[in-house]
Amino acid sequence: MAVVSLPTADGGVEEYEAGEPLEFVTSAAGAFPRIAYSAAHVVSDPYADCDPWLETAIDWDATIEYRRHLWSLGMGVAEAMDTAQRGMGLDWPTSLELIKRSVDAAKDFGEGALIASGAGTDHIAPDPSLTVDDIIAAYEEQCAAVEAAGGRIILMASRALAAAAKTPDDYAKVYARVLGQVKEPVIIHWLGEMFDPALAGYWGDEDHLKAMDVCLDVLADNTDKIDGIKISLLDDQKEIAMRRRLPDGVRMYTGDDFNYPDLIAGDDQGYSDALLGIFDAIAPAASAALTAMGQGNLQRYHDILAPTVPLSRHIFKAPTRFYKTGVVFMAYLNGHQDHFTMVGGQQSTRSALHLAELFRLADKAGLLADPEEACARADIIMAAHGIGV
Repeated sequence: MAVVSLPTADGGVEEYEAGEPLEFVTSAAGAFPRIAYSAAHVVSDPYADCDPWLETAIDWDATIEYRRHLWSLGMGVAEAMDTAQRGMGLDWPTSLELIKRSVDAAKDFGEGALIASGAGTDHIAPDPSLTVDDIIAAYEEQCAAVEAAGGRIILMASRALAAAAKTPDDYAKVYARVLGQVKEPVIIHWLGEMFDPALAGYWGDEDHLKAMDVCLDVLADNTDKIDGIKISLLDDQKEIAMRRRLPDGVRMYTGDDFNYPDLIAGDDQGYSDALLGIFDAIAPAASAALTAMGQGNLQRYHDILAPTVPLSRHIFKAPTRFYKTGVVFMAYLNGHQDHFTMVGGQQSTRSALHLAELFRLADKAGLLADPEEACARADIIMAAHGIGV
Protein backbone atom coordinates (compact mmCIF):
# COMPACT_ATOMS: atom_id res chain seq x y z
CA MET A 1 0.00 0.00 0.00
CA ALA A 2 1.48 3.35 -1.10
CA VAL A 3 0.63 6.16 1.34
CA VAL A 4 1.80 9.75 1.61
CA SER A 5 1.10 12.52 4.14
CA LEU A 6 -0.50 15.43 2.32
CA PRO A 7 -1.74 18.78 3.67
CA THR A 8 -5.42 19.64 3.38
CA ALA A 9 -7.10 22.98 2.81
CA ASP A 10 -8.39 23.11 6.39
CA GLY A 11 -4.87 23.08 7.82
CA GLY A 12 -4.77 19.38 8.55
CA VAL A 13 -2.85 16.43 7.17
CA GLU A 14 -4.31 13.33 5.53
CA GLU A 15 -2.78 9.95 4.87
CA TYR A 16 -3.46 9.64 1.15
CA GLU A 17 -3.39 6.19 -0.42
CA ALA A 18 -2.30 6.17 -4.06
CA GLY A 19 -4.05 3.95 -6.57
CA GLU A 20 -2.65 1.78 -9.31
CA PRO A 21 -1.17 3.42 -12.39
CA LEU A 22 -2.74 2.99 -15.80
CA GLU A 23 -0.93 1.01 -18.46
CA PHE A 24 -0.63 3.07 -21.61
CA VAL A 25 -0.22 1.59 -25.08
CA THR A 26 2.07 3.99 -26.91
CA SER A 27 3.46 4.27 -30.43
CA ALA A 28 6.74 5.16 -32.06
CA ALA A 29 7.33 8.33 -34.02
CA GLY A 30 5.26 8.84 -37.15
CA ALA A 31 2.27 6.81 -36.01
CA PHE A 32 0.08 9.69 -34.83
CA PRO A 33 -2.68 11.35 -36.87
CA ARG A 34 -1.58 14.72 -35.46
CA ILE A 35 1.82 16.35 -35.09
CA ALA A 36 2.55 16.38 -31.37
CA TYR A 37 5.35 18.41 -29.84
CA SER A 38 6.05 18.35 -26.12
CA ALA A 39 7.68 21.53 -24.83
CA ALA A 40 10.34 19.86 -22.69
CA HIS A 41 11.69 21.01 -19.32
CA VAL A 42 15.32 21.10 -18.26
CA VAL A 43 16.81 19.35 -15.23
CA SER A 44 18.89 21.59 -12.99
CA ASP A 45 22.13 20.47 -11.39
CA PRO A 46 21.63 20.53 -7.58
CA TYR A 47 25.35 19.93 -6.97
CA ALA A 48 26.50 23.06 -8.79
CA ASP A 49 28.09 25.78 -6.70
CA CYS A 50 26.21 28.74 -8.10
CA ASP A 51 23.67 31.39 -7.18
CA PRO A 52 20.43 29.96 -8.69
CA TRP A 53 18.78 33.38 -9.11
CA LEU A 54 21.74 34.62 -11.13
CA GLU A 55 23.35 31.61 -12.79
CA THR A 56 22.18 28.60 -14.76
CA ALA A 57 23.39 25.09 -13.93
CA ILE A 58 22.00 22.17 -15.97
CA ASP A 59 22.28 18.43 -15.46
CA TRP A 60 22.89 17.72 -19.13
CA ASP A 61 22.68 13.93 -18.91
CA ALA A 62 19.29 13.93 -17.17
CA THR A 63 17.99 16.70 -19.43
CA ILE A 64 18.86 14.88 -22.65
CA GLU A 65 17.67 11.55 -21.25
CA TYR A 66 14.23 13.08 -20.75
CA ARG A 67 14.14 14.07 -24.39
CA ARG A 68 15.00 10.50 -25.31
CA HIS A 69 12.04 9.43 -23.20
CA LEU A 70 9.73 11.75 -25.14
CA TRP A 71 11.02 10.58 -28.52
CA SER A 72 10.59 6.93 -27.45
CA LEU A 73 6.90 7.68 -26.93
CA GLY A 74 6.59 9.13 -30.43
CA MET A 75 6.44 12.71 -29.19
CA GLY A 76 8.26 15.58 -30.82
CA VAL A 77 10.41 17.90 -28.73
CA ALA A 78 9.88 21.66 -28.74
CA GLU A 79 13.25 22.72 -27.39
CA ALA A 80 14.33 25.73 -25.34
CA MET A 81 10.80 27.07 -24.94
CA ASP A 82 9.21 28.67 -21.90
CA THR A 83 8.64 25.20 -20.39
CA ALA A 84 12.43 24.99 -20.17
CA GLN A 85 12.27 28.25 -18.17
CA ARG A 86 13.40 30.32 -21.13
CA GLY A 87 13.32 33.87 -19.88
CA MET A 88 12.84 32.63 -16.31
CA GLY A 89 16.32 31.38 -15.50
CA LEU A 90 17.47 29.78 -18.75
CA ASP A 91 19.59 32.33 -20.60
CA TRP A 92 20.39 32.39 -24.31
CA PRO A 93 23.92 30.89 -24.16
CA THR A 94 22.61 27.93 -22.14
CA SER A 95 19.58 27.66 -24.42
CA LEU A 96 21.83 27.41 -27.46
CA GLU A 97 23.91 24.71 -25.79
CA LEU A 98 20.69 22.86 -25.00
CA ILE A 99 19.54 23.15 -28.62
CA LYS A 100 22.87 21.83 -29.93
CA ARG A 101 22.83 18.85 -27.56
CA SER A 102 19.21 17.99 -28.33
CA VAL A 103 19.60 18.25 -32.09
CA ASP A 104 22.58 15.90 -31.81
CA ALA A 105 20.68 13.44 -29.59
CA ALA A 106 17.73 13.38 -31.99
CA LYS A 107 19.95 11.81 -34.65
CA ASP A 108 19.89 8.54 -32.69
CA PHE A 109 16.16 8.27 -33.43
CA GLY A 110 16.38 8.85 -37.17
CA GLU A 111 14.15 11.06 -39.25
CA GLY A 112 11.13 10.24 -37.10
CA ALA A 113 12.44 12.28 -34.15
CA LEU A 114 10.74 15.65 -34.40
CA ILE A 115 12.58 18.60 -32.90
CA ALA A 116 12.09 22.31 -33.33
CA SER A 117 13.83 24.95 -31.24
CA GLY A 118 12.97 28.37 -29.91
CA ALA A 119 14.64 31.43 -31.42
CA GLY A 120 13.83 34.80 -29.93
CA THR A 121 15.38 38.01 -28.67
CA ASP A 122 15.92 37.22 -24.99
CA HIS A 123 19.62 38.08 -25.09
CA ILE A 124 18.67 41.78 -25.28
CA ALA A 125 16.77 43.53 -22.50
CA PRO A 126 13.32 44.93 -23.36
CA ASP A 127 13.49 48.70 -23.67
CA PRO A 128 11.18 51.22 -25.39
CA SER A 129 14.27 52.88 -26.86
CA LEU A 130 15.08 49.86 -29.01
CA THR A 131 14.48 50.23 -32.73
CA VAL A 132 12.87 47.80 -35.13
CA ASP A 133 16.33 47.17 -36.59
CA ASP A 134 17.68 46.29 -33.12
CA ILE A 135 15.00 43.66 -32.69
CA ILE A 136 15.45 42.28 -36.20
CA ALA A 137 19.17 41.92 -35.55
CA ALA A 138 18.49 40.05 -32.30
CA TYR A 139 16.12 37.64 -34.02
CA GLU A 140 18.62 37.16 -36.85
CA GLU A 141 21.37 36.24 -34.40
CA GLN A 142 19.35 33.52 -32.70
CA CYS A 143 17.78 32.17 -35.89
CA ALA A 144 21.21 31.86 -37.51
CA ALA A 145 22.52 30.02 -34.45
CA VAL A 146 19.64 27.52 -34.46
CA GLU A 147 20.06 26.87 -38.18
CA ALA A 148 23.83 26.49 -37.77
CA ALA A 149 23.13 23.81 -35.16
CA GLY A 150 21.01 21.94 -37.70
CA GLY A 151 17.73 22.85 -36.05
CA ARG A 152 14.33 24.03 -37.21
CA ILE A 153 12.95 27.23 -35.76
CA ILE A 154 10.07 28.09 -33.51
CA LEU A 155 9.96 31.88 -33.73
CA MET A 156 9.22 32.93 -30.19
CA ALA A 157 7.32 36.04 -29.19
CA SER A 158 9.67 38.88 -28.25
CA ARG A 159 9.48 40.86 -25.03
CA ALA A 160 11.72 43.44 -26.67
CA LEU A 161 9.31 43.85 -29.58
CA ALA A 162 6.34 44.12 -27.22
CA ALA A 163 8.14 46.90 -25.33
CA ALA A 164 9.37 48.83 -28.35
CA ALA A 165 6.67 48.47 -31.02
CA LYS A 166 4.77 51.68 -31.67
CA THR A 167 2.21 50.31 -34.15
CA PRO A 168 1.09 46.97 -35.59
CA ASP A 169 3.22 47.82 -38.63
CA ASP A 170 6.33 47.34 -36.49
CA TYR A 171 5.35 43.69 -35.98
CA ALA A 172 4.78 43.24 -39.69
CA LYS A 173 8.20 44.73 -40.51
CA VAL A 174 10.08 42.59 -37.98
CA TYR A 175 8.44 39.31 -38.96
CA ALA A 176 8.73 39.98 -42.70
CA ARG A 177 12.47 40.71 -42.44
CA VAL A 178 13.20 37.69 -40.25
CA LEU A 179 11.00 35.23 -42.13
CA GLY A 180 12.44 36.35 -45.43
CA GLN A 181 15.81 34.89 -44.38
CA VAL A 182 14.96 31.52 -42.77
CA LYS A 183 15.97 28.34 -44.58
CA GLU A 184 12.91 26.27 -43.65
CA PRO A 185 9.34 27.15 -42.68
CA VAL A 186 9.02 28.06 -39.01
CA ILE A 187 6.38 27.80 -36.31
CA ILE A 188 5.25 31.21 -35.07
CA HIS A 189 4.60 31.36 -31.33
CA TRP A 190 1.97 33.73 -29.92
CA LEU A 191 2.33 33.47 -26.16
CA GLY A 192 -0.38 35.19 -24.18
CA GLU A 193 0.13 37.52 -21.24
CA MET A 194 -1.20 34.87 -18.83
CA PHE A 195 2.04 32.97 -19.56
CA ASP A 196 4.24 36.06 -19.71
CA PRO A 197 2.90 39.45 -18.55
CA ALA A 198 5.64 41.20 -20.55
CA LEU A 199 3.88 40.07 -23.75
CA ALA A 200 0.62 41.90 -23.07
CA GLY A 201 -0.59 43.71 -26.18
CA TYR A 202 1.41 41.55 -28.57
CA TRP A 203 0.70 42.20 -32.26
CA GLY A 204 -0.10 45.79 -31.27
CA ASP A 205 -3.39 45.50 -29.40
CA GLU A 206 -4.57 44.43 -25.93
CA ASP A 207 -7.72 43.00 -27.55
CA HIS A 208 -6.85 39.46 -28.66
CA LEU A 209 -9.32 39.52 -31.54
CA LYS A 210 -7.86 42.73 -32.95
CA ALA A 211 -4.36 41.39 -32.40
CA MET A 212 -5.42 38.26 -34.25
CA ASP A 213 -6.20 40.31 -37.35
CA VAL A 214 -2.64 41.68 -37.36
CA CYS A 215 -1.16 38.23 -36.82
CA LEU A 216 -3.24 36.73 -39.63
CA ASP A 217 -2.03 39.44 -42.00
CA VAL A 218 1.57 38.56 -41.11
CA LEU A 219 0.85 34.87 -41.77
CA ALA A 220 -0.82 35.62 -45.09
CA ASP A 221 2.09 37.82 -46.24
CA ASN A 222 4.71 35.15 -45.39
CA THR A 223 2.90 31.86 -45.97
CA ASP A 224 5.76 30.15 -47.78
CA LYS A 225 8.02 30.61 -44.74
CA ILE A 226 5.52 29.44 -42.12
CA ASP A 227 4.73 25.85 -41.14
CA GLY A 228 2.16 26.88 -38.55
CA ILE A 229 1.33 29.01 -35.58
CA LYS A 230 1.11 28.06 -31.94
CA ILE A 231 -1.22 30.21 -29.88
CA SER A 232 -1.25 30.01 -26.09
CA LEU A 233 -4.22 32.09 -24.98
CA LEU A 234 -6.06 29.44 -22.91
CA ASP A 235 -9.25 30.23 -24.85
CA ASP A 236 -10.54 27.49 -27.13
CA GLN A 237 -13.01 29.73 -28.94
CA LYS A 238 -10.31 32.21 -29.94
CA GLU A 239 -8.13 29.36 -31.18
CA ILE A 240 -10.96 27.87 -33.24
CA ALA A 241 -11.84 31.26 -34.69
CA MET A 242 -8.24 31.79 -35.76
CA ARG A 243 -7.86 28.22 -37.00
CA ARG A 244 -10.74 28.73 -39.41
CA ARG A 245 -9.09 31.84 -40.86
CA LEU A 246 -5.58 30.48 -41.38
CA PRO A 247 -4.08 30.70 -44.88
CA ASP A 248 -3.97 27.43 -46.79
CA GLY A 249 -1.04 25.28 -45.73
CA VAL A 250 -0.54 26.95 -42.34
CA ARG A 251 -1.15 24.65 -39.39
CA MET A 252 -2.64 25.53 -36.03
CA TYR A 253 -0.61 24.14 -33.13
CA THR A 254 -2.63 24.31 -29.96
CA GLY A 255 -0.87 25.72 -26.93
CA ASP A 256 -4.10 25.57 -24.89
CA ASP A 257 -3.30 23.53 -21.79
CA PHE A 258 -6.93 23.85 -20.63
CA ASN A 259 -8.83 22.57 -23.69
CA TYR A 260 -6.37 20.44 -25.68
CA PRO A 261 -8.38 17.19 -26.08
CA ASP A 262 -11.23 18.76 -28.06
CA LEU A 263 -8.97 21.14 -29.98
CA ILE A 264 -6.76 18.28 -31.14
CA ALA A 265 -9.75 16.09 -31.96
CA GLY A 266 -11.16 18.95 -34.01
CA ASP A 267 -14.51 19.40 -35.73
CA ASP A 268 -15.92 19.19 -39.23
CA GLN A 269 -14.00 22.35 -40.18
CA GLY A 270 -10.55 21.32 -38.98
CA TYR A 271 -8.33 20.44 -36.05
CA SER A 272 -5.25 21.60 -34.19
CA ASP A 273 -1.92 19.86 -34.03
CA ALA A 274 -0.16 20.15 -30.67
CA LEU A 275 2.74 22.01 -29.11
CA LEU A 276 2.01 21.76 -25.42
CA GLY A 277 3.77 22.17 -22.11
CA ILE A 278 1.39 19.70 -20.47
CA PHE A 279 2.57 16.97 -22.86
CA ASP A 280 5.82 16.98 -20.88
CA ALA A 281 3.95 15.99 -17.72
CA ILE A 282 1.48 13.55 -19.31
CA ALA A 283 3.60 12.18 -22.16
CA PRO A 284 2.62 8.48 -21.78
CA ALA A 285 -1.08 9.36 -21.72
CA ALA A 286 -0.75 11.77 -24.66
CA SER A 287 1.05 9.13 -26.72
CA ALA A 288 -1.54 6.48 -25.86
CA ALA A 289 -4.43 8.81 -26.68
CA LEU A 290 -2.98 9.76 -30.06
CA THR A 291 -2.27 6.09 -30.74
CA ALA A 292 -5.93 5.32 -30.09
CA MET A 293 -7.00 8.17 -32.37
CA GLY A 294 -4.76 6.78 -35.10
CA GLN A 295 -6.53 3.43 -34.72
CA GLY A 296 -9.89 5.13 -35.22
CA ASN A 297 -10.89 4.81 -31.55
CA LEU A 298 -11.85 8.39 -30.72
CA GLN A 299 -13.72 7.34 -27.60
CA ARG A 300 -10.57 5.75 -26.18
CA TYR A 301 -8.67 8.94 -27.06
CA HIS A 302 -11.09 11.01 -24.98
CA ASP A 303 -11.23 8.46 -22.16
CA ILE A 304 -7.45 8.64 -21.74
CA LEU A 305 -7.14 12.43 -21.88
CA ALA A 306 -10.27 13.39 -19.89
CA PRO A 307 -8.72 12.74 -16.43
CA THR A 308 -5.57 14.63 -17.42
CA VAL A 309 -7.48 17.88 -17.93
CA PRO A 310 -8.12 18.62 -14.22
CA LEU A 311 -4.42 17.95 -13.60
CA SER A 312 -3.40 20.29 -16.42
CA ARG A 313 -5.77 23.04 -15.33
CA HIS A 314 -4.31 22.80 -11.85
CA ILE A 315 -0.70 22.89 -13.07
CA PHE A 316 -1.47 25.88 -15.31
CA LYS A 317 -3.69 27.79 -12.87
CA ALA A 318 -2.94 31.46 -12.28
CA PRO A 319 -0.27 32.72 -12.03
CA THR A 320 0.11 30.56 -15.13
CA ARG A 321 3.77 31.45 -15.62
CA PHE A 322 4.56 29.24 -12.60
CA TYR A 323 3.31 26.09 -14.32
CA LYS A 324 6.91 24.91 -14.84
CA THR A 325 7.03 23.98 -11.15
CA GLY A 326 4.25 21.45 -11.61
CA VAL A 327 5.85 20.00 -14.74
CA VAL A 328 9.14 19.42 -12.92
CA PHE A 329 7.34 18.02 -9.84
CA MET A 330 5.71 15.42 -12.10
CA ALA A 331 9.10 14.49 -13.55
CA TYR A 332 10.49 14.12 -10.02
CA LEU A 333 7.55 11.97 -8.85
CA ASN A 334 7.99 9.67 -11.84
CA GLY A 335 11.72 9.20 -11.37
CA HIS A 336 12.95 11.18 -14.37
CA GLN A 337 15.16 13.22 -12.04
CA ASP A 338 16.46 12.56 -8.55
CA HIS A 339 15.56 15.88 -6.98
CA PHE A 340 13.00 18.66 -6.99
CA THR A 341 15.15 21.69 -7.66
CA MET A 342 14.80 24.03 -10.61
CA VAL A 343 16.74 26.63 -12.52
CA GLY A 344 16.31 29.96 -10.78
CA GLY A 345 15.01 28.29 -7.63
CA GLN A 346 11.58 28.16 -9.26
CA GLN A 347 10.51 25.13 -7.19
CA SER A 348 9.45 27.71 -4.59
CA THR A 349 6.77 29.30 -6.80
CA ARG A 350 4.01 26.87 -5.74
CA SER A 351 2.79 26.02 -2.25
CA ALA A 352 2.78 22.65 -0.52
CA LEU A 353 -1.03 22.64 -0.85
CA HIS A 354 -0.71 23.14 -4.60
CA LEU A 355 1.78 20.28 -4.92
CA ALA A 356 -0.37 18.04 -2.76
CA GLU A 357 -3.40 18.56 -4.98
CA LEU A 358 -1.22 17.98 -8.03
CA PHE A 359 -0.23 14.62 -6.54
CA ARG A 360 -3.87 13.63 -6.01
CA LEU A 361 -4.88 14.63 -9.54
CA ALA A 362 -1.91 12.84 -11.10
CA ASP A 363 -2.85 9.72 -9.16
CA LYS A 364 -6.48 9.92 -10.30
CA ALA A 365 -5.27 10.20 -13.91
CA GLY A 366 -3.18 7.04 -13.47
CA LEU A 367 0.02 8.97 -14.20
CA LEU A 368 2.16 7.95 -11.21
CA ALA A 369 4.20 5.16 -12.79
CA ASP A 370 5.43 3.75 -9.46
CA PRO A 371 3.02 4.79 -6.67
CA GLU A 372 5.28 3.66 -3.83
CA GLU A 373 8.25 5.59 -5.18
CA ALA A 374 6.05 8.62 -5.92
CA CYS A 375 4.72 8.58 -2.36
CA ALA A 376 8.21 8.30 -0.91
CA ARG A 377 9.39 11.24 -3.02
CA ALA A 378 6.35 13.37 -2.17
CA ASP A 379 6.92 12.63 1.53
CA ILE A 380 10.41 14.13 1.22
CA ILE A 381 9.05 17.34 -0.28
CA MET A 382 6.23 17.60 2.26
CA ALA A 383 8.68 17.01 5.13
CA ALA A 384 10.81 19.88 3.81
CA HIS A 385 7.70 22.04 4.32
CA GLY A 386 7.29 20.71 7.86
CA ILE A 387 4.32 18.53 6.89
CA GLY A 388 4.00 14.96 8.17
CA VAL A 389 7.13 15.12 10.37
